[in-house]
Amino acid sequence: MSPTHDDSLRALLRERLHTQFVVARFMGLIANQMLMVALGWQMYDLTGSAWDLGLVGLVQFVPALLLTLPAGQLADRVNRARLFAVVLGLQVGIAATLWSSTAMGWVSREVILGVSVTLGAARAFYMPAQQALTPLLVPRHLIQRAVALASSAMQISSIGGPALGGLLYVWGPATVYGVCTALMGLAFALAFAVRVRQSPPVGAATWESALAGLHFVWNNKLLLGAISLDLFAVLLGGATALLPIYAKDILQVGPEGLGVLRAAPALGALIMATVLMRWPIRRHAGQRLLQAVAVFGLATVVFGFSESFVLSFLALVVTGAADNVSVVTRITVVQLETPDEIRGRVSAVNSIFIGASNQLGEFESGAVAAAFGAVASVVSGGVGTLFVAWTWGRWFPKLKALDRLKD
Repeated sequence: MSPTHDDSLRALLRERLHTQFVVARFMGLIANQMLMVALGWQMYDLTGSAWDLGLVGLVQFVPALLLTLPAGQLADRVNRARLFAVVLGLQVGIAATLWSSTAMGWVSREVILGVSVTLGAARAFYMPAQQALTPLLVPRHLIQRAVALASSAMQISSIGGPALGGLLYVWGPATVYGVCTALMGLAFALAFAVRVRQSPPVGAATWESALAGLHFVWNNKLLLGAISLDLFAVLLGGATALLPIYAKDILQVGPEGLGVLRAAPALGALIMATVLMRWPIRRHAGQRLLQAVAVFGLATVVFGFSESFVLSFLALVVTGAADNVSVVTRITVVQLETPDEIRGRVSAVNSIFIGASNQLGEFESGAVAAAFGAVASVVSGGVGTLFVAWTWGRWFPKLKALDRLKD
């Protein structure tokens, strides 16, 4: 490793508040991943319905869609660190509700859907706050590495969370939710201790100002291309919602196997995040991004057809690695191209696209699986992702021509 890379990484790790923020995110995310494993398996146990699995994603997406633009406005007008901590506190309450309802025997399909609505609302405020915090915690020249480091912590939590959630589910979902509550509480305490200085925007909060982030993204074709590419690729190519069906009915590996499968994309993403910390994308960033999305789609097709647990695991690892190229590139471009005074609102727009690709994608996968079967849903989604990668290269020439990330 060159001295420049060594110095940059050491400088990043010396940013104490950023490190504390990353640890809080790590604790909260590992708890969230555990919760989602238990939530999906519990819903499928209760109803045996692919439609209901997809519905869990839809009811999270709707409140996120409705609240994210106001959340971005709020992230630009209040202290982002405080907002981040408050949202983690709300997630403590969500985990505690699932814990008590399961332990006391009154959990139901309706309770899970109701909690999912609240979880979607919490995420609407969580994502703009946490995404817009990074530039306030590290110098500009360290942003790409800070994004990669945060992604590494996220992927470690996404590996450990599902695996731990699947193992703990052997002792029942209440055990998983109890551990989630404790971890969320620790994340809240760490986040509450983070202090940042933030200058609020000038002028009153109006509907026009709330839409400023949307206008900025629409008029910046580079941002629009990068963000919408992620939206449609994951919308079509996401197989996460159907993993309980694959684990139970196709691969027959039980909740422990489900945890491993859910962790597989995060393992691939962690490997890629480590690579990007060592060798940040310096040239041909747009082409690398489009190639990564194509690889994501191809690996999704392989997973859809696979009846081997090992092959399915490896295919999901590849999807995670490819997706993380998109994540790091997109977030870095958003952070570097956006003025700080509207960064919360632009991050909110980015959050809408991410929420649509994840939660709405889960609904799409569940609905197609209910009509045509899980394999047809996953394979058709992977083929659609390949088409999206090809189409975006033609529709957004500025994205394809993106060369250097201004690190």
